[in-house]
Amino acid sequence: MAVLAIDTSAAVSVALVDDDGGRLAVRTADERRRHAESLAPLIAEVLAAAGLERTDLTAVVGGTGPAPFTGLRVGLVTARTLALALGIEVLGVPSVDALAVEAVADLGLDPGDEVVVATDARRKEVYWARYRVVAHEGPHGLPAVEVLSGPEVATAAAVADAHLDAPAADGARLAVVGEGTSLYPDHLPAEEDAPVLPDATVLARLALTRRAAGVEQPTEPLYLRRPDVQEPTGNRSILRAAGSGA
Repeated sequence: MAVLAIDTSAAVSVALVDDDGGRLAVRTADERRRHAESLAPLIAEVLAAAGLERTDLTAVVGGTGPAPFTGLRVGLVTARTLALALGIEVLGVPSVDALAVEAVADLGLDPGDEVVVATDARRKEVYWARYRVVAHEGPHGLPAVEVLSGPEVATAAAVADAHLDAPAADGARLAVVGEGTSLYPDHLPAEEDAPVLPDATVLARLALTRRAAGVEQPTEPLYLRRPDVQEPTGNRSILRAAGSGA
């Protein structure tokens, strides 16, 4: 059987893994404004590539961000709806956690080293979180990390001031990863081979590891701030109506 993972915190990433975390298929699309249009075809593609049907799924994993409102909502609503229709569980994993785990393997980080993940929050800000590497390899072959602080939202300059000037303890390495490094290189210098976007395969493996450990995995989205577009309040509607009749 298989687990489907979906992440729409930035680009669209969809992966299918077996119940032991082995990768069966993965597809990505760098569509920042068309998450809804891209997601369904990618889900169909990974299922077809693995020779499976939706009824073969045992769980659905959704990346919970943090990320801007619209894109993140598309992935999580899809994950919840699909799981509900199939009568299977839905699991939520912060997308920044996946990036931190990817960094350990991609950059060859050691236990005690630390990672600052910085992703695009728009409005000239980043979402960030800081982690410490606990072990090179744990269940499903994943490195183990622990959250030191975050996730929160701030300017790249503020993140640099707070974290790059506060290196890891005992001379351990501090790496900065995520899309924020390419957007704000003057403040958040990128390292060669550092991951930029979350991999849905890692998201799925994290969900399996945490489920086996009995960790709750809620699917509430991590917006960290109010959406850019909001419905008008009742008072404003009344004022506009009054003004139009004058």
